[in-house]
Amino acid sequence: LDSIDVWIHGERFVLEVARDPQTQFRGLGGRPHIDANGGMIFPFPAPHPTAFVMRDCLVPIDVAFLDADGRVISIYEMPVEPPRQPDETPMAYEARLKRYPSGLPASFAIETAGGRLRAVGLRPGDTIDLRQLGAGSGR
Repeated sequence: LDSIDVWIHGERFVLEVARDPQTQFRGLGGRPHIDANGGMIFPFPAPHPTAFVMRDCLVPIDVAFLDADGRVISIYEMPVEPPRQPDETPMAYEARLKRYPSGLPASFAIETAGGRLRAVGLRPGDTIDLRQLGAGSGR
């Protein structure tokens, strides 16, 4: 995947860009480790209310939803969910996963290692410069 450098409160994060639906669906699921300054960014084709889940995630993950200008709408610290059980259907597994909603329409989401967004002091209302992905261009 392509990656971009994003500065969050003075710290450089190298974020993989999840552009296609399959990559966005998988996100950081299945990874046994996320670097302290690593993660993933999800640019959405159009702003829309969305929600993320901890599908097949092995480590805690933070998520921040951002509007078209790169302003943080909401932030969550998402703990690891119990794994899908051998006798659990995919539908039952999906149904029991906790949803973390954007609230307002989101143009971007950023996932990092668990606890990192709090550690750098990111809060709703803060802005992250995402001009390289089209933020602030009136999308």
